[in-house]
Amino acid sequence: MIVAMNADASRSDIEAVIDRISTYDLKAQSMPGGERTAVGIVSAIPPDLRDALTVTLQGMPGVDHVTQVTRAYKRASREFHPTDTIVTVKGVSVGGREVIVAAGPCAIESREQLMAAAEVVKANGGKILRGGAFKPRTSPYAFQGLGLEGLKLLKEAGEATGLVTVTEVMDDHDLDAIIEHADILQIGARNMQNYPLLTAVGKSKHPVIIKRGPSATIDEWLLAAEYVLAQGNGNAILCERGVHPLDRQHTRYTLDLSAVPVAKALSHLPVIVDPSHACGNWRYVSAMSKAAISAGADGLLVEIHPNPGSALCDGAQSLSLDSFRTLMGELGTVADAVDRCLD
Repeated sequence: MIVAMNADASRSDIEAVIDRISTYDLKAQSMPGGERTAVGIVSAIPPDLRDALTVTLQGMPGVDHVTQVTRAYKRASREFHPTDTIVTVKGVSVGGREVIVAAGPCAIESREQLMAAAEVVKANGGKILRGGAFKPRTSPYAFQGLGLEGLKLLKEAGEATGLVTVTEVMDDHDLDAIIEHADILQIGARNMQNYPLLTAVGKSKHPVIIKRGPSATIDEWLLAAEYVLAQGNGNAILCERGVHPLDRQHTRYTLDLSAVPVAKALSHLPVIVDPSHACGNWRYVSAMSKAAISAGADGLLVEIHPNPGSALCDGAQSLSLDSFRTLMGELGTVADAVDRCLD
């Protein structure tokens, strides 16, 4: 429920509305706008209370009108927050006019590997360095990442190049260490519905990228973001990375680019795209990166590696450093065509 206040409503009028809502054991928050303030009720309102509460609030001083939020997700909904959210980390803004590119290896393997990738990301206009320190793998015998040592290398590379850094968090026990070393947290597709982890990340207030699960609907994806926002962490970014395909012969997943404009219509949160995991084959990453920008994506999350053939994790979907240079040289034209820009 949203209570829209009159343009001339006083501060005391707004506080009175919030106080009245709290008497029903409901949570409310002020939402200042360009010309007027609104008050949003973020708690679930019992059905038998909804009509009576609407009448009560409608009659209070300073109230213009009361509307119902129809989505299960409140804070993530564009009904609740009509203007776009821009998540800014160390001067890098995701969700504005500029398309932001994050790139780096799937897994951090060594200082040499990570620094080589970081230098190419920086030199070619990328703003964020990605690198996995803790890796969720289907097989228990596959490379699981370097753990804390990987985090230290990621922080070192970020400080050396000035790039913002992002890495995946798999367990809330690792959260403090990851926050100490990385600028952005990533919730992987496998953990999109790990609600205790989402809650812990929300409480941290640290910026977070939330990947869509391969079987998740768009509403379920937005509800995952709601868990983070419900803890007072507004620094959330959505990431489309592909859904289960009908045919795995040619691609790893199916990149659902229709989810980009749909999510941006339903939600105010920035939306980025990971074409690497969706394609599973480096040959298609460039084309899908350009398509993602055309679809309205606010950024890309791309895997690169100095020597993909020897990568310990997901080498088949990783661009070589030369291929990444070529891609970055081409993306600006696409961004310009849709009234975006690439620095």
